[in-house]
Amino acid sequence: MTTANGEMRHQRGATAPTSARGRRKIRPFRAEIPRDSLDDLGARLNRVRWASEVPGASPEDYGVSLAWVRKLTEYWRDGYDWRAAEARLNSYPQFVTEIDGQDIHFLRVESREPGAIPLILTHGWPGSVFEFLEAIGPLSDPAKYGGSAEDAFDVVVPSIPGFGFSSKPAQPIGPPTTARIWHTLMTRVLGYSRFGAQGGDWGNAITLALARQFPQSVAGIHLNASGGVAPASDLTDEERKWVQAATAYRAQEMDYFNEQQHKPGTVAFALYDNPVGTAAWIVEKFKVWSDSGNDIESAFTKDQILTNVMIYLVTDTAATAVWFYRGSLDDPAVPVRGRLETPTGFASFPGEMTALNPPRSLLERNFNLVQYSKMSKGGHFACLEQPKLFVDDVRSFFRKVRL
Repeated sequence: MTTANGEMRHQRGATAPTSARGRRKIRPFRAEIPRDSLDDLGARLNRVRWASEVPGASPEDYGVSLAWVRKLTEYWRDGYDWRAAEARLNSYPQFVTEIDGQDIHFLRVESREPGAIPLILTHGWPGSVFEFLEAIGPLSDPAKYGGSAEDAFDVVVPSIPGFGFSSKPAQPIGPPTTARIWHTLMTRVLGYSRFGAQGGDWGNAITLALARQFPQSVAGIHLNASGGVAPASDLTDEERKWVQAATAYRAQEMDYFNEQQHKPGTVAFALYDNPVGTAAWIVEKFKVWSDSGNDIESAFTKDQILTNVMIYLVTDTAATAVWFYRGSLDDPAVPVRGRLETPTGFASFPGEMTALNPPRSLLERNFNLVQYSKMSKGGHFACLEQPKLFVDDVRSFFRKVRL
């Protein structure tokens, strides 16, 4: 509900609507990957066939290097512990509910604070719910982490259909359909009448679709990336330079996008039965899109990288997650009718993809921008790279929304 002074609040314990017809069942969930699946993965790691590198060239000019992927694979076989990662996931309350014929997996941590704001956090590709684990505690229980109880959130972190522990859709879907599923999850399943939303990568597109389709439910959105800006004809010098840089970036770095969007069935074969190939495909994006320079381990640990990769592999979603790119073409788009008036916050991380990091002036033309933050460090995987900066900015933005 919304209080008289505009603050978003919800009725504690309203986990389902009162209508029997609209009631949705929520099933507790735990990640418990069978031993046989892990043994099979280990066997495949033991019989890797290594690709050759281009002779005489700098390996980094051609993607991830053979030396680094070998090092990662050795650690994967001999040092990485999936059961520890699984236990960490299971330390948070997880659930599954059926929406539109699909099982939707989500983490949900309710705050003990009565005025907590419901907040849905959405990942993208090649991310997962794992990205947000470090933020859940500080967001849901800020007082425990040195913050103010007034900054509390009820945190909901779903897996996009076809990703992780959610079931695969009957056919590829994109942001508009996913946004409708998220709205059902937050309102009809969890009982929130108004809520906030946050996202980057595909999470950005889903969050924007959510705000455009359901403005009465979405009180504010926080983004750490945005491709949803329409450059005007009368560009400033800064905007013109960004358009040129974004065009050059797309030409250099977006081939994967075109392949996954137009030929997802082909790339699915390359990823599905090849764990090291999947890791290399994903690691390249973690390297290029992060604020790591040439040292990926300055931004992520091997355990973080491998846990994110493993979520795709142990759930058999390395292929179906790629469907989302085709779904973004085939799913009927949400009509864009002028400037989005939902209060919007944008965190500009220096390592973000150029094409998803427009200047403030373009964001102001396209959105009701009430907060713009130039972050000191971090990149595309904002919460995973810089959880404290991420949490602080989300808190700061939603303080403005609740006034």
